[in-house]
Amino acid sequence: MFSEISKALAEEGVNFSRVQYTVIDGKGGYFQNVKRIREFSNEKIVLSGRKGSVCVEGSALSLGKFFLGDLVVYGDIRAVTRAE
Repeated sequence: MFSEISKALAEEGVNFSRVQYTVIDGKGGYFQNVKRIREFSNEKIVLSGRKGSVCVEGSALSLGKFFLGDLVVYGDIRAVTRAE
């Protein structure tokens, strides 16, 4: 199903080289297209993609699996914003 959605969005010009993410309230989040972790603390994580970066802010943040551009972040995520 995800591949069908991705294909449909790609046809509409959505850029998947940016960091994409899904946040699960109180549990953490799943981030895709991550090229590197620029900053890490238990309150702030900055992730870089090929085209742009995001700043993840919250409490008790920790890193889970990071493989082939996919990253799991555990903790209470309060905000995800574009980073400079």
